[in-house]
Amino acid sequence: MPRPRHCRRVARLPEANYYKPRGVPLSVLEEVMLTVDEFEAIRLTDLEGLYQADAAEKMNISRQTLGRILESAHKKIADALVHGKALLIKGGPIEINTEVSENAPPQRFGPGRRGEERGRGRCRRGPRGAGN
Repeated sequence: MPRPRHCRRVARLPEANYYKPRGVPLSVLEEVMLTVDEFEAIRLTDLEGLYQADAAEKMNISRQTLGRILESAHKKIADALVHGKALLIKGGPIEINTEVSENAPPQRFGPGRRGEERGRGRCRRGPRGAGN
C-alpha cells in the first residue's frame, strides 16, 4: 500500500484556470492538465523568485518533492506551448492556507472534490513530520 500524500499547501486557487491558443476551436483542442499544487510551485519559484527550499516549506512538502512537482509542471507547460494545446488548472491534493486566523483550520481538498479524480491525491491529515 503506497504511503499517504501530504496535502500541499497553496495560498489560493488560481483566478483563471483555463488557457487556450487563440484561433483554435475548443472542439479540436487537446488539453494538458496542470494541478493546483504544480501551479503553486511555479508561482512561488518562478514568479515570486523563492528558493526551492523556501517554497517547499511554504507548501508543507520536502524540497525533493517540490523539485519533482516543478519538473512535471515545466514539462506540461512546455507541451502546451510548443504543441498548441489548452492548459487546464485543477485538482491535486491541496489545502488552502487560510491566513485570516491562526486558529482557523486550512481547507482541505482531496478525492472527489474540486474536480479531483476519485482514488487519487489522498492527503495525510496533520502537519508534515507528525508521523500520521
